[in-house]
Amino acid sequence: MKQRSFILPLNKMPNKWINILKNFPKAVLPLVDPKTNQPVPMDFLKSLFSEELLSQEVNSTDEYIPIPDEVRDIYSIYRPTPLVRAYSLEEILGTPAKIYFKYEGVAPSGSHKANAAIPQAYYNKKEGIKKVTTETGAGQWGTALSFACEKMGLECLVFMVRSSFEQKPYRKILMQTYGGRVIPSPSEETKIGRELYKVEENRRGSLGMAISEAVELALQDKDTHYTLGSVLNHVILEQTIIGEEVRLAMEEIGDYPDILVGACGGGSNFGGFMVPFLKENVEKGKKTRFIGVEPTACPTLTKGKYTWDYGDSGELIPPALMYTLGHTFVPPSNHAGGLRYHGMSPILSYLKANNLMEAVAITQLEVFKAAVMFARSEGIIPAPESSHAIAVAIREALECKKTGESKTIAFNLSGHGYLDMAAYDDYLNNKLDLNEHPDKEIEKALKELPNITFKV
Repeated sequence: MKQRSFILPLNKMPNKWINILKNFPKAVLPLVDPKTNQPVPMDFLKSLFSEELLSQEVNSTDEYIPIPDEVRDIYSIYRPTPLVRAYSLEEILGTPAKIYFKYEGVAPSGSHKANAAIPQAYYNKKEGIKKVTTETGAGQWGTALSFACEKMGLECLVFMVRSSFEQKPYRKILMQTYGGRVIPSPSEETKIGRELYKVEENRRGSLGMAISEAVELALQDKDTHYTLGSVLNHVILEQTIIGEEVRLAMEEIGDYPDILVGACGGGSNFGGFMVPFLKENVEKGKKTRFIGVEPTACPTLTKGKYTWDYGDSGELIPPALMYTLGHTFVPPSNHAGGLRYHGMSPILSYLKANNLMEAVAITQLEVFKAAVMFARSEGIIPAPESSHAIAVAIREALECKKTGESKTIAFNLSGHGYLDMAAYDDYLNNKLDLNEHPDKEIEKALKELPNITFKV
């Protein structure tokens, strides 16, 4: 009988996060005030974020950051997560490739997002904060933060992108069950939300809009902080526990990935998955390929511009250097709500700009075809976001079939799709289109970038 799963012994759960800024100190530059073309004062950022998280954000000195014991205690509810050899999928594809997936859907919130939500809630609680605000697309981050805040005794207010709020009602209920308050964005709760909602094309919402609303409220109350579930360095850092568990597990079983694949929305999932192996490429001369996958509806890395842009639609978060489609870009509604962000992690943007990773955009029809194949072969219904990684892993496995090469492919199954059944219903009943990117809308949004002349 083939062994189906490799799970790290509990005492091998990592006790530190990996800081890739030690290897790439220029990957994250300061946020810049467009009025002065100078870095934003730290005092402004301290009004939004935990000081410890800000320290992690700019730390290019320490190779590792210790994981607090209190955080590891909660991690132990679900970590380490399983690394599974997808034998059945390999057999269906008839490929000589070995396919592994890291299954983050066993977390209480159903996705990898808890890895960052727990420490963020912990650090804010430690600093005396009473309430946190945030945004969420498909709901995974909002769910994870609601869970983490309940554990830490914090209030949690979540602005959920309106199109996902309507498509995924059970996500809202899950957040409420964990104690979070959920508001569809754009909303009547904020000045920015009210202004955005006046424009018809804005009413489906975007992550950029939801971020603006969450930031606006956080700035109004000294006992409230804003938290972000992706994009920033400290979030990537906290997600490196995923890739490090994979690295340790593969070391234990005597294998090593030739190709790593992950979905890309803001970058936390793929970044956390790849960083430990990127570090080995740099320090040990390994040759792992890294492929980030995004939807054609929001092709930030493949169609965007590497430049300075605001992180939110309301221009409250100062510009960062990243790949962007423009902060006014409103992606079409699709079922991968967690991948509908106009920007990209500065770290991943730097890696892409320097040819240290690849990026590909695929249609939602290919995504759901792969998702159904995976569900029927491996028994897990994957989240639409995670299914982007599955689709490209399948592409690479079929390429191995053509060439006869026996490569090791690993992808991050970042969450389950059991609350996304409306999406599967649409696919199974031929109600989905290709959901290609709207070129004219991207061109329009890119014309509204801020004029930043800051030089490093």
